[in-house]
Amino acid sequence: MPDHLGGKHCLFLSLSVAAVAVCFVAASAASASHVNSTPQEVFDAMRGSFQPAKAKGVHARYQWDLSGPNGGQWWIEVNDGTYRMGKGQIEHPNVSFIAKDKDWVAICNDQLSGTWAYLTGRLKVRGDQATARKLGEIFP
Repeated sequence: MPDHLGGKHCLFLSLSVAAVAVCFVAASAASASHVNSTPQEVFDAMRGSFQPAKAKGVHARYQWDLSGPNGGQWWIEVNDGTYRMGKGQIEHPNVSFIAKDKDWVAICNDQLSGTWAYLTGRLKVRGDQATARKLGEIFP
């Protein structure tokens, strides 16, 4: 790897890994879903995959901002082995995911690569990347 990339390469790699972690969460949560599913169905499916042991000691707030006809805002708050999930905005999220509703659902249905969505700007991940990656362990 060329030295001139330095820290920028590491940051890019870190962001890409976070995007992939998010996509694994979405894809596994929606495995029973179909092509015409909605973001709400994706979040409903995530409820069944929560791993309390992996969430022990974790205190994190996740926000999704999805645009489009089925879009909206969703959040998950993980608090030491428990979680709460809802619609709307959560105060002071550690990580925010921004996408179009159809892109998020396509990622969840394995119709759009999460990495490709991230690299092309169709999925944006803002905030703490380690916390973003942790989501994939908590909701496998």
